[in-house]
Amino acid sequence: MPAIVASMVAYLCAQLVALVIPQVLEQIVDGPLADGERDAIVPLALLVFGLGVAEAGMFALRRWLVIGPTTRVEARMRNALYARLQDLPVSFHDRWPSGQLLSRAVSDLGLIRRWLAFGLILLVGNLLVLVAGAVILISMNWLLGVIFFACALPLWIVGYRFEGRYSEVARRSQDQSGDLATMVEESVHGIRVLKAFGRGKHALRSFREQAESLRSTEIEKARLDASIWVWLLIVPAVAVSICLVLGVWLAAQGQLSVGELVAFFATAAVLAWPIESIGFLLAFSLDARTATDRFFDVMDTENDITDPERPDAVERPRGELVFADVHFRYQDAPSRHADLLDGVDLVVRPGETMALVGLTGSGKTTMTALVSRLYDVTAGAVRIDGMDVRALTREELRTHVAMAFEDATLFSASVRENVLLGRPEFGREAVEADPGVGAEAERVLDEALRIAQAGFAYDLPDGVDTKVGEEGMSLSGGQRQRLALARAVAASPSVLVLDDPLSALDVATEARVEEELRTVLAETTALIVAHRPSTVMLADRVALLEDGRITAVGAHSDLLRESDHYRFVISSLEAEERGAGAAASDPVDREPDAADDRKEATR
Repeated sequence: MPAIVASMVAYLCAQLVALVIPQVLEQIVDGPLADGERDAIVPLALLVFGLGVAEAGMFALRRWLVIGPTTRVEARMRNALYARLQDLPVSFHDRWPSGQLLSRAVSDLGLIRRWLAFGLILLVGNLLVLVAGAVILISMNWLLGVIFFACALPLWIVGYRFEGRYSEVARRSQDQSGDLATMVEESVHGIRVLKAFGRGKHALRSFREQAESLRSTEIEKARLDASIWVWLLIVPAVAVSICLVLGVWLAAQGQLSVGELVAFFATAAVLAWPIESIGFLLAFSLDARTATDRFFDVMDTENDITDPERPDAVERPRGELVFADVHFRYQDAPSRHADLLDGVDLVVRPGETMALVGLTGSGKTTMTALVSRLYDVTAGAVRIDGMDVRALTREELRTHVAMAFEDATLFSASVRENVLLGRPEFGREAVEADPGVGAEAERVLDEALRIAQAGFAYDLPDGVDTKVGEEGMSLSGGQRQRLALARAVAASPSVLVLDDPLSALDVATEARVEEELRTVLAETTALIVAHRPSTVMLADRVALLEDGRITAVGAHSDLLRESDHYRFVISSLEAEERGAGAAASDPVDREPDAADDRKEATR
């Protein structure tokens, strides 16, 4: 803020220097020129030159003062926005398109920075210059000064009407830009699907429609901007014309000297830019206000998943996981519908592996997301070792709970960084500072890759230091899932939550992964969403989720004998597995096409 004020002062000084120059011109015209004293002109001409240099220096100082601070403001706002996005719950990201968030983080913040560095300073500075100019013109000749500024009254009326209309159009334009960014992002991420189904032209038509809508809005903005520019150009010209005719007449009548007339119109020329800039700066300010509103749309979003004021501290828990009368419904679910989870009761004993089965849409994935507080229960409680997960900070809770999802997400980083993501103590700086930490990190990495049957990572061009590319799309679906599983294993959690993390693997690879997983699961409490009978076999017990409740818990063989619905669910899983068998007939770890083909067949 001090830098912005200093920059504004420098700009005001530059403009005030410009307003002094006409006063010197008046002295030249009425003095040496009128008296014919040529030698007396030189000092005054040098004074005008010096004032011009000072004005240029003030303009340069204004830019130098403001560039650094405004970029730092932009950086702090962007960091705050990113931190807020990381803090907000998954339910927020479910509702908000990624393109809208991207446009706020890039375009809107860039616009705010430019307004702070340019628009704000010029808007305030030019208004003050106009006030100073009005005083100077009226002091020269009150009649001409009053006429000049009286002609500016229509500008304020037009500007007031312009503000309301332009604000609405500016907000619509920026929202449409966010929607267009979302569509581009979705098309890039879904390029394989679009190509596979030959829907590139369809996507292009949809993009053109949205782009045309944005173009129409931008044209509407340009028309509004042009309409106020008409007034801003015509009104000052009319004012100068009237004052010129009247000024010449006053000079002819001897009521105004030629020097005063020259100084008056030189001053009016200095004020021309501040008057003409009002429309541009007003539009710029309205755009910046809209960008600020969009920024605070995110920053002011209430986070309903927060840390407790007095969090409990817990050492590594034994891992008992309890769902106690858990109810859950999504925020946008119609009130007339029953809760997705409607009184779930389940106890997973320490070190036990519990498989969770149920029909599609029964809430299995949602139930697993409650353990690490990706969502919070609507009613009831999820407890670890008797402690409500809401009594722990999210950071501490997520050091004890690790998750692997069916839709494996990798980051644009090395294999090593992706797998060790859940172990911040193995960061690059720590490894470089202590060789012992580096050796332990390598041991954890090797073990996690072995358990997840992800040894292919060592055969990549740069081994485990190979960059996997955006979202790991350079790897097959099965490879991505194995690296995601290795990431969960490397976190060494007390509670491991697996949401069908092996769906893209062929049967032989899955069997090897399950065999290695048993060594981990022997000491770790695990809740596994099972979509394949072979995954069910991995568990000590099985829980059946039906109509939002756990209706049966027991060994696989017992449930087959006692529960009709369980037999129906298992038969459905077996039918899916048989349908996928042809795509996974080769037991050897395959190239990307085999793993991906099997996933498509399963679907």
